[in-house]
Amino acid sequence: MNNLLRSIQFWITASFVSLSVLAMLLVGFLLYSKFAATAGLNAERSTQQIVQQVSYNVEAYLNGTAGTFSLIEDKIQKSRQFPDSQLQRELDTVLDTREDIVSITFFDRHGNLVADIPEGVQRKYTNVPTQGWFVQALKDRQPVSFSSPHIQNLFKGRYPWVVSLSKKLTLEKEGQAIEGVLLLDVNFKTIDTLMQKVSLGEKGYVYMIDAYGNIVYHPQQQLIYAGLKSENVERVSRVSNASFKDTALGEERLITVQTIPGIQWKVIGVSFMDEAVTTRREMTEFMLKLMLSVLGFVVILAYFVSSYLSRPIKSLERSMKRVEQGNFGTTINVHGYVEVVKLSARFNIMVTRIRDLMKQIVEEQEEKRKREFEVLQAQINPHFLYNTLNSVVRLASSGKNEDVVRMITSLSRFFRISLSRGDNIILLCDELEHIRSYLTIQEIRFKKKFTFSIEASENLLMCKTIKLILQPIVENSIYHGFEKMVDPGMIRISAEAVGDRIRLQVKDNGLGIPPDRLRVLL
Repeated sequence: MNNLLRSIQFWITASFVSLSVLAMLLVGFLLYSKFAATAGLNAERSTQQIVQQVSYNVEAYLNGTAGTFSLIEDKIQKSRQFPDSQLQRELDTVLDTREDIVSITFFDRHGNLVADIPEGVQRKYTNVPTQGWFVQALKDRQPVSFSSPHIQNLFKGRYPWVVSLSKKLTLEKEGQAIEGVLLLDVNFKTIDTLMQKVSLGEKGYVYMIDAYGNIVYHPQQQLIYAGLKSENVERVSRVSNASFKDTALGEERLITVQTIPGIQWKVIGVSFMDEAVTTRREMTEFMLKLMLSVLGFVVILAYFVSSYLSRPIKSLERSMKRVEQGNFGTTINVHGYVEVVKLSARFNIMVTRIRDLMKQIVEEQEEKRKREFEVLQAQINPHFLYNTLNSVVRLASSGKNEDVVRMITSLSRFFRISLSRGDNIILLCDELEHIRSYLTIQEIRFKKKFTFSIEASENLLMCKTIKLILQPIVENSIYHGFEKMVDPGMIRISAEAVGDRIRLQVKDNGLGIPPDRLRVLL
């Protein structure tokens, strides 16, 4: 690490990157300040536009409903009495074209039902004169009075959630003038649908109040009724078309108010300021990602520039690493600074000298290994020959001529393969034949104290292996595994292919090695 920090390439890269980072931080701070202010202003404008659009949609719907009310009033006024068959058909047509209209009803000033379309059975004890829409129609001077949303419970079996349009009206029935109230109930679902489609961010919402401060619509209406949620309606009622920040409910919120002309209902948009903070946080994350991306590009560019400037030294370093990894055939040929060229020439001389010394060491070690192997063979063969000949003498004196012949024949094959014209690498079939001869001799010597088996695939017999690789292991099985055993032993030798290798395995059922001795050996 210390060498890296002191390298030329590091300092070129660090200087280039440091200057670039300072420039990016300055530009990023200025851009962030500008974008953050613009984002807050755009959020406020967006909320105002959404609230205005909702207000226009509701106004258009209510104006259209008021127009329908005027059409119904005009048809009733032109009719001699209400209802007659012609008027009934015309009003039925109006009901068919406006699915949101629930009913058209007329009550006299005492609250008695005069006519209703469609017909229904009036509930008892409805006390119509006390109904808000009835009282409002009689005293209101406006062309049409709009009520807050409520459940209309005038008729049995019909309890729709409606907005009532009512107006004081005089009509003729059976030649008598009747003063009363014309009532048009429209399903609140249409207004509810218009409001539900609006959202202001993830937490923001839109609600609506009437001219008296009563909540007409709220997305959490049930919580409002249950007293679990409230709105700062008192302050909103004092505002017509404006925006202000409110913290009365514990959270900083942006309140946008838009008044619907004519009926003086107000559409209120509620945006949470912490979402604006979230927007700034997202902008911050974007700026950081952008700066990191630019920084990565700058680092890469600085790396290539510094690499170009320090290329001669890097080339020399790569060549040295190849030599360090053992590639002594590398020749360094660096062009560039005079000092680097001289250093590469000296290094070439050193590598050549190391290569010659390593070759000399390898040759000496190979020769030493051959000598040690020959000495080992010279130690094994006379000792084994001496023991075998003693066994032959005993067998001959005992008259066991057949065993004598087997032992001498096996001894002949054993030494023929051991010599192998001086080759240290022999065929696997010869190695297996060599160990077979050895085991045959030992089996006769130890008076059949053990038996053996040799297994090998035919396709492996012509493969090559090191000579005498099995004899030391088999000898250990005999002398250390079976010598103190009472029961006869068994040696199993196998040769099998494992992937692209040959596995030679020697197994015996001898006494084994005591655990404490095995730990020492391993």
